[in-house]
Amino acid sequence: MTGPAAQRSARDPGLQPERTRMAWRRTTLSASVTAVLAVRQALHGSGSAVEVSATVFIVLVWLAFLVVAHRRMTALAAGGTPGPAPRTALATALCTVALAVFAMALIG
Repeated sequence: MTGPAAQRSARDPGLQPERTRMAWRRTTLSASVTAVLAVRQALHGSGSAVEVSATVFIVLVWLAFLVVAHRRMTALAAGGTPGPAPRTALATALCTVALAVFAMALIG
């Protein structure tokens, strides 16, 4: 078999899974920094109900993102699928949008 199907089955992923895991770690780090800055703002801010509730939601979204990222990195380490599952992609997008919305509520 020398056709495209044989080439796909013999594909060597190289360092792509490792690069993807590293990207997930960087994204998790940036989400962690966002959560820490939100908590800092709530502690040193005016302490209004909007700030406190936005901070609580940011921390909850951050925890949800940590779960999603950990599952994805574990799947990659175990030789999982090259692309994320649709639920993982949706959860990641929702966490990202939620972090942005609640951060804007915290700043504004």
